[in-house]
Amino acid sequence: MSMKPKYPIYIVSKGRWEVRLTADALEQMKQPYYLVVEEQELDSYAKAVGKNRCLVLPQKYFDEYNTCDVLGDTKVKGPGVARNFCLDHATKMGHKRHWVMDDNISGFYRLNRNLKVKCLTPAIFRAAEDFVDRYSNVPMAGLNYAMFAKRKDSAPPFVLNTRIYSCILISNDIKHRWEGRYNEDTHLSLRVLKDGDCTIQFNAFLANKVRTQTMAGGNTDAFYATEGTMNKSKMLEELHPDCAKVVWKFGRSHHFVDYNRFKKNRLLKIKTDHKTGVDNYGMKLAKS
Repeated sequence: MSMKPKYPIYIVSKGRWEVRLTADALEQMKQPYYLVVEEQELDSYAKAVGKNRCLVLPQKYFDEYNTCDVLGDTKVKGPGVARNFCLDHATKMGHKRHWVMDDNISGFYRLNRNLKVKCLTPAIFRAAEDFVDRYSNVPMAGLNYAMFAKRKDSAPPFVLNTRIYSCILISNDIKHRWEGRYNEDTHLSLRVLKDGDCTIQFNAFLANKVRTQTMAGGNTDAFYATEGTMNKSKMLEELHPDCAKVVWKFGRSHHFVDYNRFKKNRLLKIKTDHKTGVDNYGMKLAKS
């Protein structure tokens, strides 16, 4: 019997009720989740996954959201609006942390000994939670993209003090709210690191996220299909001129962030009695 996560999982979704990659991946793992949707799309999502799995994003989160620009309601405000709702919802339920995921993750993988194996158990989330909970100063952690962790390359099981994208384990007592019309995940990661706290990005466990702008719906329809990626890259440069700049990368405008300045941030271990030895959380390697 594999172990289940301690903390709830939220998927923020918009315009993708017909292609539900992250939801389908979690269902294959038999892992419950909440799907956070806008009111006008509730019926479509409810028909696809069941109304009990859907949470409607209240209007007040749109009204109160800080987009970090002067454009107000003239453009879509981005997924940070729904992520603030997830934070509040999980807090009201009494949880210490919660997972918030993008809706375009086609699967989750375990990387070990040059094997990248698809996970059919949610025990990877529990293993990540238990590891992060050993420390008192990790407001954000998450799984690296499968595309960035090559099977034949040498990679540590986790990396400290870098950006956390798309599949995020976040502390409910984090000092900051989500904000920014674009790049809200990098913006939040940088604020955490500038506080002197740490982030943990796992390579041992990976999220197979679809490449940006290759899937309809979400930010692709809201932003990138019409304006490209310059605006989102430029916003991050303006918010963090000390460590971020716009570059040409992956065939498009992109942001570059220098994370070297945060290498000095150190994990603070909580003094508790932890088990020693190997714990595979009930996971076994099997052929399909």
